[in-house]
Amino acid sequence: MLIVLVHVHVKADCVEAFKAASLENARLSVDESGITRFDVLQQQDDATRFVLVEAYRTSAASAAHKETAHYAAWRDAVALMMAEPRFSVKYSDDA
Repeated sequence: MLIVLVHVHVKADCVEAFKAASLENARLSVDESGITRFDVLQQQDDATRFVLVEAYRTSAASAAHKETAHYAAWRDAVALMMAEPRFSVKYSDDA
């Protein structure tokens, strides 16, 4: 299993739009056979910071996710909402 934590800092005036776009992407993502979990978390003490928790059955499932129409729609919709570039950290559960 591959777990990806995507750290996102959005512009203050884009918080609600980012949240809406991300929740829609998450809703569609969990229907993919290679995804076991997709959560959108908002930081409690800074509403402009989010973590997307993505759990994939395989690394290939992560790559396949990036080929979906809903991922492309999310990526394009949120591109100008970022206060800084997003970054991800990858983990495995085979420790």
